[in-house]
Amino acid sequence: MSKLVIDNYEEFAAMLGKRLGESDYVELSQERINLFADATLDHQWIHVDTERAREESPFRTTIAHGYLTLSMLPYLWNQIIEVNNLKMMVNYGMDKMRFGQAVKSGESIRLVADLAGIANLRGTVKAEIKFAIEIKGQKKKALEGVATFLYYFN
Repeated sequence: MSKLVIDNYEEFAAMLGKRLGESDYVELSQERINLFADATLDHQWIHVDTERAREESPFRTTIAHGYLTLSMLPYLWNQIIEVNNLKMMVNYGMDKMRFGQAVKSGESIRLVADLAGIANLRGTVKAEIKFAIEIKGQKKKALEGVATFLYYFN
């Protein structure tokens, strides 16, 4: 998969309404889920207790935290696009975010992204990215929404 390379606002704006790309799949292993639980202090049994989840969960296994799935966005986003000539990039917000389906331990996810909106705000580019995090082999998305980033070009 080739990465989209953007050097300036005009190149970014030319992608409006188009698919920016798809990332590679990454596995959400039980080890990654446990590390996220430790980092966030969210040790709910449905995420970390594999034996109890096998017996009591409707998924019959542990599931990734929804916010773990969301937190993979920057890593996956960096596989899709490279923006050059930047001072910095800032996460600005999330809109219309919906968790559609749980990601079971061991499943793999990827990011699919389209450019939904773009504005040049006195040299700062505000990009609205319509995104979906897909689960390998599943039709229903794990997560969908619009992420807004601010790009400060040199």
